Amino acid sequence: MMHKIKIRSSKLNRREWLAGYLFLLPNLIGFFVFTAIPVVMGFVVSLTDYTGFGNLNFIGFKNYIDMFSESSFQIALKNNLFYTFTSVPLTILFSLLLALMLNNKLYFGNGFKTIYFFPNLTSMVAVGCVWLQLFEAKNGPVNQLLTALGVENPPKWFWGTSTALLSIVIVVVWKQAGYYMIMFLGGLKNIPVHLYESAKIDGATPLKAFRYITWPMLSPTTFMVTILTFIASFQVFDIINVTTEGGPGRATTVLVMRVYQEAFRYGRMGYASAIGYFLFLIVFSLTLIQWKAQKKWVNDDI
Repeated sequence: MMHKIKIRSSKLNRREWLAGYLFLLPNLIGFFVFTAIPVVMGFVVSLTDYTGFGNLNFIGFKNYIDMFSESSFQIALKNNLFYTFTSVPLTILFSLLLALMLNNKLYFGNGFKTIYFFPNLTSMVAVGCVWLQLFEAKNGPVNQLLTALGVENPPKWFWGTSTALLSIVIVVVWKQAGYYMIMFLGGLKNIPVHLYESAKIDGATPLKAFRYITWPMLSPTTFMVTILTFIASFQVFDIINVTTEGGPGRATTVLVMRVYQEAFRYGRMGYASAIGYFLFLIVFSLTLIQWKAQKKWVNDDI
């Protein structure tokens, strides 16, 4: 009798496993067709001089070697690093300040929360078009206001080589701060109230309460926001393509823009793939470093 039960149980387990794999099959097919195979083929293409037409001529790592001797690539890498190490801390700071403000009981607090989050729901193309008008060098509202306040030579914003990339940073921080504000708000809600009550009894100032309670308890959220904003900063493309198209000159050309230009303007698919895989290597390496470093400052006792 026990032998028959074991046989039936074995058949049932096989059926369950088969049913599970059948449910997973569509996702597995999608992963291999749209992710795994393109990733492998992309790396193969990066080792060739493929132009989008004709045969694949294997040239080894020549594309990767040529990258570092090309001035356009060096400028794009420099711009990307400037953009990353400017936009990431500003986004974290601005979204954290919004979260701290909205975490207090404010009149019309939910309304402000909706207002600050709304830009994140808007298309980056629409955002770029609006900010092009706001930052218009001659008749834009921002420069008109600065002129009225006594500024003789207001910035050229998107049209100035020294201000174009900073203008991109301003727009991106404004757009995405509301999203990360929600994440910080969630982290703030999880901090036990009695910690602040105990600190107040001990005579701690609001600044000390933030330093010794809020900031350490928010470290997991801060780490996640840092990772997400860091990866997004190396993928920036749409706002630049809408507003400056990499200009003026090459002032706002970043690595993804170089991939787009080489692949679809100049037809150098192999070279563009090499830049793309170098970009992946940068993001993967720096993210891995952050992941290792988080053990020293992220509070795991929450």
